Amino acid sequence: MSDATQHPKSGSLIEWVMPLAFIAAAAWLTWHMPAFILDFGGPNDQLSALYASLDLTPNLHTPLTPNADIIDWIALISVPILFVFGARTVRRAPMEFESWRAADRSSVFIGRVTMMLVVLLTSVMMFEVVLRYVFEAPTLWANELSLWLAGFVFLCAGLYAMQQRSHIRIFLLYDMMPRGLQRVCDVISTLLIVTFTFFLIYGGYGEAFTKFMRWETFGTAFDPPIPATLKPMVLIVVALVAVQAVVNLFSDWNAEPVMHSAADDIDADEIERLKKAVGADGIGDMDVTRSAVQHTKAGQD
Repeated sequence: MSDATQHPKSGSLIEWVMPLAFIAAAAWLTWHMPAFILDFGGPNDQLSALYASLDLTPNLHTPLTPNADIIDWIALISVPILFVFGARTVRRAPMEFESWRAADRSSVFIGRVTMMLVVLLTSVMMFEVVLRYVFEAPTLWANELSLWLAGFVFLCAGLYAMQQRSHIRIFLLYDMMPRGLQRVCDVISTLLIVTFTFFLIYGGYGEAFTKFMRWETFGTAFDPPIPATLKPMVLIVVALVAVQAVVNLFSDWNAEPVMHSAADDIDADEIERLKKAVGADGIGDMDVTRSAVQHTKAGQD
């Protein structure tokens, strides 16, 4: 079965809709999370006063809980549902790594969400620039919102990079080793990642839980809950990175050894598109893709 049959072409409408819908549901749930903390974590006068100023639907009530309303519950239920559907409908782009287990789908979908967050982050910054320098009416929230979004982008991009095997690595000695010794190095590096994750969660869980339960804010005019959300998010994403590292280890265990070169960063599909656009008088028939370079080296040996 061809790769195109196994992985339908990426970029379809649903691949735009699912990440955006997930972001919308997660954003609403995050902004109204104090309602669930109050309902299930016990009374807290300070948090109650904070939530009263944050609640976007103060007149909407539900008999289920005194603070969380029906829209909050819909958001809470929608987030995992949208995540599952998003992971099932995401498609691998031609330049992405070919491993496609359930964990890979989840990481790639988180990568798609991160890409949308980058667009949102850029839009917020452009909006602020226009208001500040064109209309001389800067906002009180754009800077803090940009920092908040950038934190999520930084964390989630790390998970996507792990799935794509695109973190910075030094291959000088690794490529000289036989495949068996390469596997030993892969096991050691994965064990180090898992060990780091264990001690990070062990040492940081208490602080993250405390900040979340009291919904610690940033202390500015906009006052977003950056500590309350990013502290737990660090632990969650690092745990997912460790899981993805283990998945990568099993997925790549029987893979053929790869000789790395400067051509690794060249996208073969992009080269073909350039050839068609420029023609033979431009780049000609020269093939500088990774597979061609490796084939040439093998022929020379």
